[in-house]
Amino acid sequence: MEKVIEIKNLTKTFRLSNRQLPFTKRLLRLFDFREGRKMIALDNINLEIYKGDSLGIIGHNGSGKSTLLKLIIGAIEADQGSYIKTNGKIIRLALGMGFDNNLSARDNIYLNGTILGLTFIQIGEKFDEIIAFSELEDFIDTPLKFYSSGMRSRLSFAIAIHAEADIFLIDEFFGDVGDEMFKQKSQKAFENNLLKGKTIIHVSHSLELLLKQCDRIFVIEKGKGRLYNNPIDAINDYKKNRLNLSKFD
Repeated sequence: MEKVIEIKNLTKTFRLSNRQLPFTKRLLRLFDFREGRKMIALDNINLEIYKGDSLGIIGHNGSGKSTLLKLIIGAIEADQGSYIKTNGKIIRLALGMGFDNNLSARDNIYLNGTILGLTFIQIGEKFDEIIAFSELEDFIDTPLKFYSSGMRSRLSFAIAIHAEADIFLIDEFFGDVGDEMFKQKSQKAFENNLLKGKTIIHVSHSLELLLKQCDRIFVIEKGKGRLYNNPIDAINDYKKNRLNLSKFD
C-alpha cells in the first residue's frame, strides 16, 4: 500500500508566557523572569496513513487533535527531531472557513473556493452547481451577515464538496446541516464526492459517525496517541478511559 502520510517521533511543545496565566498567578510570578512554562501538546506520535484510508481521530477537548492536523498541513512547526512526510495535495475542511460576512454569497463562493484549491475558472464552471445544491438561489447576492447559521452551513458544504485534493483533513462532519431532506442529500454527496477514492483524516466528537465511516481510529489522550485497527475497540476503550478520568474531575 502507498503511504501518503508518515509520522515519526512527532512532538510539539508550546511555551506559555506568564501573561497567559490568570491575574493572581501572574502577580505571584511578578519577579519570575523565566520565559514561561512549557506545555507538551503532542508527545512522540507515530502514525502511518495509506492512500484511500479513512482514519478517525478522537480525544477530549485539548487532547491535541487540532494541533496534529495543523502539523500535518504545515500550519505550525513540530519540535526538533520530529518527522512528517506527506505525499499528495492536502486540504483542511471546516465549515465556514474563509468566509467574509460583509461579502455576498456569490463573492464568498470565489473566496472560499480559492482557499480550497480551486481556480477561478474551476469555480466559474461549478458555480451554478454549487448554488443549486445549496438551494440559495434567491439569496446569492445577499451579504452573509444576513444569513442564518443554517444557510451559511449549506453554502459552505456546497462549496466544500467540490474541493479537489488527494488528502482531506476534516474537522467534524459536513453533512449534518439543514432540514432532514438536505441532510440526506448532503450525506450522499459527502460519501460520493469526498469519501470515494480519497484519503480522509476525520476529527469528530461523534463516535457513532466515526464508527460508520472510518476504517481505523487514532485515539489521543494527554498528547499520547494509540492507533486501533478495529474502530469498535477504539471507541470502547475511549469511553472506558473517559469514564475513569471523570471520577477524578
